[in-house]
Amino acid sequence: MTSPDNISSDFIRNIVDEDLESQKYDGRVVTRFPPEPNGYLHIGHAKSICLNFGVASEYSGGVCHLRFDDTNPLREDIEYINSIQEDVRWLGFDWGSNLFYASDYFEALYGYAEQLILDGKAYVDSLTADEIREYRGTLTESGKESPYRNRSVEESLDLFRRMRDGEFEDGAHVLRAKIDMTSPNLNMRDPTLYRIRRATHHRTGDKWCIYPMYDYAHALSDSIEKITHSLCTLEFEDHRPLYDWTLEELDVYRSQQVEFARLNITNTIMSKRRLLQLVEGGYVSGWDDPRMPTISGLRRRGYTPEAIRTFCDHIGISKRDTVVNMALLEHCIREDLNRHAPRVMAVLNPLKVIIENYPEGQVQEFEAVNNPEDPGMGTRNVPFSREIYIERDDFREDPPSRFFRLAPGREVRLRYACYITCQEVVKDPDTGEITELRCTYDPESVGGSTPDGRRVRGTLHWVSAPHSLQAQVRLYDYLLVDPESRERRGQQRFYLSSEPGFPTSYCRLSGGAQPCPSHARQQIPIRATGVLLRGLQGFKPRYPSIQPYCLPARLMGQD
Repeated sequence: MTSPDNISSDFIRNIVDEDLESQKYDGRVVTRFPPEPNGYLHIGHAKSICLNFGVASEYSGGVCHLRFDDTNPLREDIEYINSIQEDVRWLGFDWGSNLFYASDYFEALYGYAEQLILDGKAYVDSLTADEIREYRGTLTESGKESPYRNRSVEESLDLFRRMRDGEFEDGAHVLRAKIDMTSPNLNMRDPTLYRIRRATHHRTGDKWCIYPMYDYAHALSDSIEKITHSLCTLEFEDHRPLYDWTLEELDVYRSQQVEFARLNITNTIMSKRRLLQLVEGGYVSGWDDPRMPTISGLRRRGYTPEAIRTFCDHIGISKRDTVVNMALLEHCIREDLNRHAPRVMAVLNPLKVIIENYPEGQVQEFEAVNNPEDPGMGTRNVPFSREIYIERDDFREDPPSRFFRLAPGREVRLRYACYITCQEVVKDPDTGEITELRCTYDPESVGGSTPDGRRVRGTLHWVSAPHSLQAQVRLYDYLLVDPESRERRGQQRFYLSSEPGFPTSYCRLSGGAQPCPSHARQQIPIRATGVLLRGLQGFKPRYPSIQPYCLPARLMGQD
């Protein structure tokens, strides 16, 4: 069964279609998402998640496994395992009963290693790590054989079993594949298959003191699970010959590795190792710092799973490395919020306005649409009173040309309400700072229009002062200031945005944003300074200061 018409095709899906037509895997489609539990997932992993789970879902009977390649206990943690599962579920994917660990197969992997030794395809090497590196050669120079390469099968097998029994210190021996030290592919120059590593494993405890290398465990784990299409990023292309060699020499089920281009985005870092350095170095507040490209960081910042899935669909799948502008990711969340998010007005930098000819104590409610993109979301009532707040940037005492918002003697429209005209500017006598504006309103303009049909060029958002909720809003910048400052081989320094968040501590939200229990997490898109800010933390009763995390201030346009 081919993929539905509404699914965009790519070279990977074409390969799957061809394999189904030829019955290469008896009509089966089994993919896997195999993260190493040594950090939090980022947006690059989201691309792989959408691809692997997406391909499987598009074919009848297709299945995608979630497998943790947990072969390095020094770097792995149960925290990462839990966060990975949470992120995959949040993105909208379900592995069902197909949750696996490479550590499930440690005994089988060890047995396969003994078989390679018995077949003369592997040997125990006693060179040091530095010596192995030296013997390996370079891209322009062939490697040379280890003096231990021709150890007898019996001696290598005995040493390997004693490695497992814990007789040797870390680094004393390794098990290496016997392939070709003159291969132009460095990965085929007798790669290490097992090393001694005394470390407690999060699942097997201290049962093992030798652990398989990733390339070896990855290929055989795919085979054991009968994965049909092992989808990897391009950095694994040079590893495919070793992947195929392992499966061929052991004469086991042959999974097919297919590589695609990894995701690169401007203004951020896509290396999990370097993201870990930022976390451990205290340069960010944690893996879920809203500047981080991690899925948890994007979630905290206000991104939706639908927007991330749309982004992954837009960028597509190719064999060529490219750099995607962060603006495309922002476009996807903007479009998703525009379609689905109910609006709430907010003033980030409040300036009080007193409407002098509006009756004191009178409160009027105006009808505001919840989402101009979706009339089906209905309307809400917004309270209006004699004292309101507007955005300080929406007023200029001496306006420049083409400034159409409020100024002395100028008339503007309050969104959903009425026309007001600025009559007086009140300043602090000591600092000269504007503290309030005194305005008048036109009673005939209630509802946003006038009988005489006159038009105004500026429309302002606002909140009623006595009905508004005080809040703290944090505006976040990109992780990297320089859009071209991405990780490159050997590059060690990045120019990070200087602050984890820029708080505006005296903000005002419209009374339409209702408090919720302190334990709840409420997602509230906020209309402020012509943008939508998607708050992620609920309003707490009797605790007015909140911290909704927000999208960049340039992200959203006016309705």
